[in-house]
Amino acid sequence: MEIETETTNNVMCLLTDPEGNPLGAPMYFPQNAGPQQLSQIVNKLLNNEEKLPYAFYISDHELLVPLGSYLEKHKVSVEKVLSIVYQPQAVFRIRPVNRCSATIAGHTEAVLSVAFSPDGRQLASGSGDTTVRLWDLNTQTPMFTCTGHKNWVLCIAWSADGKHLVSGSKAGELQCWDPQTGKPSGNPLIGHKKWITGISWEPVHLNAPCRRFVSANKDGDARIWDVSLRKCVICLSGHTLAVTCVKWGGDGVIYTGSQDCTIKVWETTQGKLIRELKGHGHWVNSLALSTEYALRTGAFDHTGKQYSSPEEVKKAALERYNKIKGNAPERLVSGSDDFTMFLWEPAVSKQPKTRMTGHQQLVNHVYFSPDGQWVASASFDKSIKLWNGTTGKFVAVFRGHVGPVYQISWSADSRLLLSGSKDSTLKVWDIRTQKLKQDLPGHADEVFAVDWSPDGEKVASGGKDRVLKLWMG
Repeated sequence: MEIETETTNNVMCLLTDPEGNPLGAPMYFPQNAGPQQLSQIVNKLLNNEEKLPYAFYISDHELLVPLGSYLEKHKVSVEKVLSIVYQPQAVFRIRPVNRCSATIAGHTEAVLSVAFSPDGRQLASGSGDTTVRLWDLNTQTPMFTCTGHKNWVLCIAWSADGKHLVSGSKAGELQCWDPQTGKPSGNPLIGHKKWITGISWEPVHLNAPCRRFVSANKDGDARIWDVSLRKCVICLSGHTLAVTCVKWGGDGVIYTGSQDCTIKVWETTQGKLIRELKGHGHWVNSLALSTEYALRTGAFDHTGKQYSSPEEVKKAALERYNKIKGNAPERLVSGSDDFTMFLWEPAVSKQPKTRMTGHQQLVNHVYFSPDGQWVASASFDKSIKLWNGTTGKFVAVFRGHVGPVYQISWSADSRLLLSGSKDSTLKVWDIRTQKLKQDLPGHADEVFAVDWSPDGEKVASGGKDRVLKLWMG
C-alpha cells in the first residue's frame, strides 16, 4: 500500500518554455506543489542568479492553485505526462490607471493619433487640424505646436532613440520634427501621391543613431526615407492596391500589408521583394510583431537609464531585442477585413502558422504584448480577443464596449490591456483574471487613439471631441 499512495500523490510533469522546448526530462511533482514551488524549480533548473517571477499554464489556463486542486477541478487524467508551460513575468508591476489627470484642449479638430516617446517622457499627438503637438508630461501643458502640414495629420512615429518624430498627412507629405524644439528638421518629404497610412522606423539595434524610416501609402507604394539625406532612398513598389500598414522588423526586413490581400516582405538594402504572405480573403488592416515593444523602446527600459553614445544605445537595444526574441523566429500577426487573423513566422515559412478565427466583424488593430506572450485583437464587433502569442490559440474574449473598438495598447509589464472605442470610453482589462479592471468614461465622443507610456505611468487618449486626455494610476 505504501508505494501506491506514493505514486498517486505525485504527478509526472514536463516543463516547457512557450515555444515548446522542454526544460530537462519529465519529473514527478507533488500534488500540493503550486506556482511558488514551480517557480523555485524553474529558477533552479535555469541556474538563474537572480530569482525571476514565472507564471505557469496548462493548456492555456493559468495555474493559480496547487496541481492536485487543478487536476481535480479540470478532470485531468494523470495517466499521461502533464505539460506545463512556464512564462517569465516582468519583474516590475504597472499600476492600473483609474483617473483622468488632465484634459488638454488645443487641437481644433479630431485627435487622430497619440504616441509617447520611447522613454515615456514626451507625448505627441496628430490631428485633423493639420498640426502635430508635443506635450510636456510634467506640467501637462502643450510644449510645441508643430505647423506646416497642409492636410490632416494621419499618423506619427518616434524613432527608437527618441531623437526624431515623423508625421504623415492626408496630402501624402511627411515631415520630420526635432522633439527638443518642435521645429521641422528640413523641408517636407515629398514623393507619395496619396495619403500616408503608416510609418515605421528602422530598429536602433541595427543602426544608431536612427536615420531611416519607411512610410506606407494609399497609392500602393512604401518608401524608405533617410532623414539625414532628407530624401527617399528606396521605393518599394509591387502592391496592386493601397498599402494599409507597415512594420520594420528586428532582423532588418520590412513587412507591408495591403488592400490587395497580401503581405509582402522586403529587404532594405535595395528594396527587393523577398516573399509574399498570402491567405487573407480581404484587405489587410493591421500588422503586429512579437518584438514590437523592444523595437519601439530601443535601449530605454523601466529603469530610466541614460546612454552617452549611439554605440551604447545600439548595444543596449540589441541586448533587449535578443532577450525578447529568445531562440525563436520573430512572429508576425495580420488582421483583416475578412474577420480573421493569421500568425506567421516569415523568416521560416510563407505558409501561416495558424489561422485565428472568431471575430464577427473586421479586425481593426492587432498588437503583441511587450513580452510576446499574448496577441490582442480589436474589432468592429465591439469585442477584444486575447490569443496565445506563440501558438495563435484563442484564449479569451473581452466584452463591454458598446461600439467598434478602434485601438488597443499594452502596459509595459504585459499584465493589462487598454482599449479605446467609438462608444467614447477607454477600458482597462486584466489579463490574469480576463475581466474588466477599469472603465474610463470622460471623452465626449469617439476615441480614435490610445497609447500607454513605456514607463507605465500614464495613458493618453484622443478622439473626435478634440481633447487629449491623460490618465494616471
